[in-house]
Amino acid sequence: MNQQLAGFAPVPVAARMENHGNHMLKVAMQTGNDLLARVGSMVAYEGFVQYEPNPPAVRQIAKDWMTGEGAPLMKCSGDGLLYLSDYGANVVVINLNGDAISVNATNLLAFDAHLTWGVERVKGLAKFAGQGLWNTKISGQGWVALTSRGKPIVVDCGGGEDETYVDPDALVAWSPNLKVKGKRSFKAQSLIGRGSGEAFQMAFSGQGIVVVQPSEDSTDRLRVRG
Repeated sequence: MNQQLAGFAPVPVAARMENHGNHMLKVAMQTGNDLLARVGSMVAYEGFVQYEPNPPAVRQIAKDWMTGEGAPLMKCSGDGLLYLSDYGANVVVINLNGDAISVNATNLLAFDAHLTWGVERVKGLAKFAGQGLWNTKISGQGWVALTSRGKPIVVDCGGGEDETYVDPDALVAWSPNLKVKGKRSFKAQSLIGRGSGEAFQMAFSGQGIVVVQPSEDSTDRLRVRG
């Protein structure tokens, strides 16, 4: 191989999911260990990998996505190496060890098909955002890959009395055990976020983390329904 390109070759497989650089996900596929991934995210694969867009099991769980809350999924199965990306977004790999995470559906790239998951409304926000906000909750033993528009920051809420405030446009994921509520600030509407109208933030409290991306592009955010 040309020495100038050698540094971009994939390294030996070390885990089910791992990063290849900051913007690509490498998945070690094995028969019987299927993957659910964002439709259109496959950029390359080695070996024998098959794809089934919007399989029956996904249609029922993700019925709320028909209103634009997220992106359709495809089932990936087979043996080989699978490479996924989402238009150059940063990829964050998480190994759930019996834990759970709530994810903005537009930031969900891929996860092990055997994990327990579902689309649900974020409680306590309906009066601030019309019909409320939706997220995808994933739990169990397995791997999850998220995307972030730029390098994300992970904020530890610390479990104290202080709340952590996040612009919904920049929210990627959070620990589902955190308490969530909405806050409006008319005085700060020109200072917080990039949207129009009053400033609306999500307040998190309790023991857990919040993942925040630097981008506030409205096409890549947790959507406000109303």
